[in-house]
Amino acid sequence: MTEFIIIILSLILANTPWLTTNFLFFFPKENKTLPLMLFEVLVMYFIWGIFLIGVEKQVVGNVHDQDWEFYTITFFLFIVFSFPGFIYKVIWK
Repeated sequence: MTEFIIIILSLILANTPWLTTNFLFFFPKENKTLPLMLFEVLVMYFIWGIFLIGVEKQVVGNVHDQDWEFYTITFFLFIVFSFPGFIYKVIWK
């Protein structure tokens, strides 16, 4: 059950840069450009990763070491999760 909650929350977090007009939830921005939205997706990935490291530390008791391959795969999975918001904001514009 926890895995499904993590996946659903990551889908929501990956799509928020495309669906909101605020920059990083707090700063109102009328016209967000594509590079700014991509930067926001990158920041959201790091925020989500730090949160999940904290969850792993709390649940398992320690954080397992990962190599660069793990972070590359999870980053591109986060990019795939943000695809519906990209389609809505950029392609259907």
